[in-house]
Amino acid sequence: MDCWICKRTALGVCRFCGRGICEEHARFHPYILSLYTAHSKEVVKALVVEDALHCGVCKPRADPVDVPELE
Repeated sequence: MDCWICKRTALGVCRFCGRGICEEHARFHPYILSLYTAHSKEVVKALVVEDALHCGVCKPRADPVDVPELE
């Protein structure tokens, strides 16, 4: 796989969009792995990876998106 930006050999894949990324163009962005509630309390906690690979081209949304078609 080649880097999306410079076409050199990619060393990783963007966790958000799947584009190939070389070492020079790799960025890092937090990624939520899982959401859960602890002991039946209403506080939702998140298990987060702080430095997931990010291509810098895609723009992960900060807010959730409604998808009523899937209900």
